[in-house]
Amino acid sequence: MGSVQLNGSGLVASLSQNHIFSHKTKLSNPESSFLRSKHNASRAKTIRAISTAPASQPPVADEPNDEPPAVDFAFVHSVLLPDGTPDVHWRRACGGQKLRDIMLDSNIELYGPYSKPLSNCAGVGTCATCMVEIVNGKELLNPRTDIEKEKLKRKPKNWRLACQTNVGNPDSTGLVVIQQLPEWKAHEWNIPKNVAIDDPDSSA
Repeated sequence: MGSVQLNGSGLVASLSQNHIFSHKTKLSNPESSFLRSKHNASRAKTIRAISTAPASQPPVADEPNDEPPAVDFAFVHSVLLPDGTPDVHWRRACGGQKLRDIMLDSNIELYGPYSKPLSNCAGVGTCATCMVEIVNGKELLNPRTDIEKEKLKRKPKNWRLACQTNVGNPDSTGLVVIQQLPEWKAHEWNIPKNVAIDDPDSSA
């Protein structure tokens, strides 16, 4: 199993200069064993909920424009690309929405094997099949709900139910990094000690 690392100096080709997202694989050549997912940027389909962006680049948050405030998302698929690098999908959406709605409206896989009708509860919080892992950006999300505390009591504290997770408000901006289908991910996250780990319960 490979590992994905969150450092303190930028996130993949960079929406923010505060985080780097990279993938570490076991290769025979030590110099090539550390691959940044920046090389995957051209493979990651880019869709904005409120506008469009070139497919080869993540949305740029710092450019002055007339667009309304929005939150940028880096969704990391559970399955790695054939070359062993993370499959990162960039999206942008207005705040004040459920994470579940943002993911479904943006064609981001959420339910995995539970996507068929009647295989999930359609967002009412009873089935716990819409689990995601919040890697970064917890400050833009509401604290865990009582439903989450019950359904996820045996899961890591940065796991959330997308149907219970509200993303900011209409004026919110920032970046949220989300691991899709964390139960089936083919890698692990490595977060250095100098980078704070988002704990959704810390502000509860």
